[in-house]
Amino acid sequence: MRSLADRPEDVPLVFAERFNSGDPDALAEVYEDGAVFVPEPGSPLTGADAHAANTRFMSVGAPITVRPRHVYTAGELALLIVDWVIDGADRSGRPVHIEGTATDVARRGPDGHWRYTIDSPFGCALPAPAT
Repeated sequence: MRSLADRPEDVPLVFAERFNSGDPDALAEVYEDGAVFVPEPGSPLTGADAHAANTRFMSVGAPITVRPRHVYTAGELALLIVDWVIDGADRSGRPVHIEGTATDVARRGPDGHWRYTIDSPFGCALPAPAT
């Protein structure tokens, strides 16, 4: 399994490898403590709730493919815009196709590795605020 990312543009690739491994604990290592996971627009989660939601997301059983579109770095922070697709069969053999464009923030930790601080898989689909 790939080690944690040494460059911000590698965070999505490490995420995909660990997602596809089916190991929720390995996937959790791609997130820093206190990270926010947004499984659906407007529903940010942290801690055990974020871990559980991410585990449910990966339990579909179909592989994810990621394609980083943009990576903007400012010091220890990076904004990542990532196109992704989950395509294949679920654990029951039914076809699955989910896709989105994530808006993510990663931070370089004291150990030099980059991890997600905010992971918003449907980030480009956030609803407009009510007026």
